[in-house]
Amino acid sequence: MPSTKPQLYRFEDDGQTPNNPRLPLLLYRGVVENGGRDPAAAYETMFEGHGWGDSWRNGIFPFLHFHAAAHEVLGIARGSAQVQFGGDNGQTLQVEAGDVVVLPAGTGHRRISASPDLLVVGAYPAGSDYGQHRPGQIDLRQAQVRIASVPLPDQDPVYGQDGPLIEAWHPHR
Repeated sequence: MPSTKPQLYRFEDDGQTPNNPRLPLLLYRGVVENGGRDPAAAYETMFEGHGWGDSWRNGIFPFLHFHAAAHEVLGIARGSAQVQFGGDNGQTLQVEAGDVVVLPAGTGHRRISASPDLLVVGAYPAGSDYGQHRPGQIDLRQAQVRIASVPLPDQDPVYGQDGPLIEAWHPHR
């Protein structure tokens, strides 16, 4: 796996989507090479090995949603997509096979478009309550309180204990 520094993105609360006031989204480019016959397996093994489990295989929902009580990692196993992160006032980013996106709790996201072969592996830190909400489905203040109480993961889902997430999310460690 090539070593890469992630791109960091911060999104403000827009009054509908809380996002995360403390933690940036991390976008790792090209960290997984062609996964062969089962490209998702490499992500599942990597995430599980670094304490991010309860994985799933699917795509990215086309509606805006966020997880108030869990951080989430998305591994792009196959295909590509345009994904809006940060809610209606956020930023649309192109992600493609080999990329990994780590979303701190509260970060809004939705698929804008995708290649027909898009396959995503998602996972959460151990013990997470990863229920999802759409803007307006949960009181914004209640969501902000839940987001603030989500524990920081012990490991970066890509690089483990010494990964860039640790530096970005645990600056005083």
